[in-house]
Amino acid sequence: MATPTSRYPGSQTLFIDADDTLWENNIYFEQAIANFISHLDHHVHTAEEVRSHLNRVEHETIRMHGYGLQNFHRSLITCFEQLRGAPISTHDRETIHTFVRTIADREIELLPDVAVTLEDLSNRHRLILVTKGDPVEQNDKLSRSGMGDYFHAVEVLHEKHRGAYVTLIDRHQIEPRTTWMIGNSPRSDINPALSAGLNAIFVPHPSTWVLEHEAVEEPPSGQTLLEITAFSELSAYF
Repeated sequence: MATPTSRYPGSQTLFIDADDTLWENNIYFEQAIANFISHLDHHVHTAEEVRSHLNRVEHETIRMHGYGLQNFHRSLITCFEQLRGAPISTHDRETIHTFVRTIADREIELLPDVAVTLEDLSNRHRLILVTKGDPVEQNDKLSRSGMGDYFHAVEVLHEKHRGAYVTLIDRHQIEPRTTWMIGNSPRSDINPALSAGLNAIFVPHPSTWVLEHEAVEEPPSGQTLLEITAFSELSAYF
């Protein structure tokens, strides 16, 4: 996409996603899953089949219990027991717990130029972090990232769907025409925000979680959808 000749006017509201938009996240889950599949070492199902089964288990766990590391751990245990056809041993449970702990113990790794870009944008616009997951975990990651001071408000949602964005519009008394949702997930960041009347900016990440994959929809008339290749490009638009 060509660089714009001028920025959008000041005082826009920028809803900004966190995981895999501001900092790395899913690559650590993918490594834990790879370790899990290797440890399971199933003699009937291929690695691809185990992963497919885990995806289904995760989808159901999220529906019942929500997001977060505790529920990811729950999904791994459930998947292990279902594919082994027996209760999990203490040893296997502790091994899986170790895989999950490696995610929790990771330092926050900001994506390139995130800090300088947030500082720049915050001088001209209202920034609101809009993420989903476990509130304690997400707020802890924001604190450890050092990026918290750039945000006017922080919203940790149970789920990102059209109704959630409509609620945010009302809660923050914003004008949808000058509000943008910025993120890497078509399913959670882009499509539902467009459906709620917002503009959106898609920032693809090469390791976006498979359960967040979805075709990016065309924006309704009067709304704008942009796609950029790096978070730093936002300064050229705003």
